[in-house]
Amino acid sequence: MHFEIKGTPFPVLILSMDQGDAVITDAGAMSWMDPGLKMETTSKGGLGGAFGRMVSGETAFQNRYVAERPARLALASSFPGEIRMIEITPNKGIVLQKSSFLASDESVERKVVVQKKLSTGIFGGEGFIMSRYFGEGRLFIEIDGTAVEYDLERGQKLILDTGYLVAMDDTCKMEIESVKGLKNKVLGGEGLFNTVVTGPGHIIVQTMPFSVLAGRMMVGSGS
Repeated sequence: MHFEIKGTPFPVLILSMDQGDAVITDAGAMSWMDPGLKMETTSKGGLGGAFGRMVSGETAFQNRYVAERPARLALASSFPGEIRMIEITPNKGIVLQKSSFLASDESVERKVVVQKKLSTGIFGGEGFIMSRYFGEGRLFIEIDGTAVEYDLERGQKLILDTGYLVAMDDTCKMEIESVKGLKNKVLGGEGLFNTVVTGPGHIIVQTMPFSVLAGRMMVGSGS
C-alpha cells in the first residue's frame, strides 16, 4: 500500500491499495474512494476498546477498509493543518492526544493510557485518558496548524500550554505544574496550569489547537 499527502491548509491522505490491503480509519474520515473497497465498521478490542476510545475523546467505532481489487481511498483532514505518517516499530511506540488519530495499518495496536495523576487529565488539556499505539506499521495523524518537533534528552523538559501537545514517544513522561504566583495565575492569561513533558524522546507540538481557536472565537464573539 502506497500513500501520498496532498494539499494545504486542508490536507488529504490518499492511499493506493493493492488487492488484499486493509487499513483502519477513524469513523467518518473517508472523503472519496474508488469502487472495489469493502468497508466494515468495527471495534478493535470489543466493547472495552470502544469504551476506551470514547472516553479518550476518539470515536467509539472505527472503519476497516479492505481492497478487493486495486483502489484508492482518500481521508481528508477535519481542520486546517498537517497530516503526518509515523512509523511504529516494536521498539518505538507513541502516545497521542485525542482527535489526532486518522488511520493506521492493521498491524498497529492501540492501548488506553491512564495518567497517573488525576490533575494531569483534569487540567492538562491532553486528556486524562490518552492513546498509546504500538506494534509495527504506519500510523497517520492529524495536526492542528503547523507541526513543530523536538528531541528531548533524558531529563530535559518542555513546558506547554494546554492543548499544544500532539504526540510523544512512549519513553516520555507528562505531568502538570501550577503556574507560580497568584498574580501570574489571575492576570497572566496563560491559565492556572502548564503541561510539562520530560524526555527522553521525540515530541510533536501543534501551533493552533482547535480547542484554543474555539476559545478565542468565543471570547471575540462575546466582546
